[in-house]
Amino acid sequence: MSKAPTMAATEVLDIVAGIARRLDARQAEITRAMTALLAHEIDQLDEDPQLMELLEASVQGNISTIIHVLANDIPVDHLQPTTAAVEYALRLAQRDVSSNSLVRAYYMGQDDLMKICYDEVGTLGLPGPLTLAVLKHMSEVMYSYIDWITLYVFGAYEQERRRWLGARGNVHSSIIHTLLNGTGSDGSAFEAETHYRLDQTHVAMILWSTGSDDEAGLNSLDHYVRGIARHLTTDSAPIVTAIDRRTLWAWLPFGRRQPLIDTAELSAALPSNARIRTAIGLPSPGVAGFRRSHEQALAAYSVATVPNTPARPMVSFGDRGVAVVSLLAENLDSTRAWVWEVLGPLAENTDQAATLRTTLGTYFANGESHLHTAQQMNLHRNTVKYRVTKALGDPSTGVAGRSKLDLALALQVCEFLGPTVLR
Repeated sequence: MSKAPTMAATEVLDIVAGIARRLDARQAEITRAMTALLAHEIDQLDEDPQLMELLEASVQGNISTIIHVLANDIPVDHLQPTTAAVEYALRLAQRDVSSNSLVRAYYMGQDDLMKICYDEVGTLGLPGPLTLAVLKHMSEVMYSYIDWITLYVFGAYEQERRRWLGARGNVHSSIIHTLLNGTGSDGSAFEAETHYRLDQTHVAMILWSTGSDDEAGLNSLDHYVRGIARHLTTDSAPIVTAIDRRTLWAWLPFGRRQPLIDTAELSAALPSNARIRTAIGLPSPGVAGFRRSHEQALAAYSVATVPNTPARPMVSFGDRGVAVVSLLAENLDSTRAWVWEVLGPLAENTDQAATLRTTLGTYFANGESHLHTAQQMNLHRNTVKYRVTKALGDPSTGVAGRSKLDLALALQVCEFLGPTVLR
């Protein structure tokens, strides 16, 4: 552990504390910008929505700590690492993301925050010697903190990596990833190692826990996917691999059958577990199908894990709208702007707009039948007709003349992505 920076003059400390207060007022903005920078510049840090959430939490925790140290002249060796920083390091270890990416992220973050500090000091118009003293103090604090925290999280990463490599349920991880990456041979080695046949129909699933009990989470996920296999009467046991302490990948074998999986029926048939969520691919045969169904499950997962979106226990790539929304979710800024253009005031995050969106979306899903919409929503037919007319015909909504295809798609985007794309 490096030594804390030498005590600076009172005047320098007062100036640094003032800068820290200004940084604190900008903390949310700095966190968002730094998270985006790290995700863009460092490979593998932006591959999963949950990892992105953890990255942002880690960045926020570290920035908050540094600001606190600067504001109060706290020695670094008096600190404790934030929970988010440690949890993020553990999750990268479980996902086999290189420790180089973890360490590089900290040094890139240090460089980015120092640039912000330079700009803040530059606005003060201090005399040259005082400017140098302030920057020297802030640089020493930053270096000491990054030196300390990287040693800590790297140690946590290495310990978790050793533990995870020996974890039960991760036995097939390497050979499964080899097959998914297309770097294996004809699949014979895969079948010999896993005893899972590839010349059949596969349905890929991704299961994750939203609970906090990690070990119980993995056990619950494993039990849950095997319960799905039993309910769907698969030809043999599924193949399962743990991706991290709260995420499983699984493939269900169906021989020559092409199962029809109704997510609503399946979710209702299984024992209720509010902490478990599932993303499902479409049935597909052979080695190519093993990969393709998994890609589809990943796409459904990307929709289900967009932050601040409605939680659904199960989402299938085959569910109405999921395939298209998964593509639109890859560029949320552009999608959000398009939704606002198409829906106008219907894209507002209000109860009234939500009621009109739900009614209009159900109306399109039922072939523009007022009667069927009323039956599905348990409303009077005239109520449905009034709402549809208001949504489509009222000039204040701004949707008159819009393509029905665009409207239906924009409504589906709102249904799945919720507040993320609303005004």
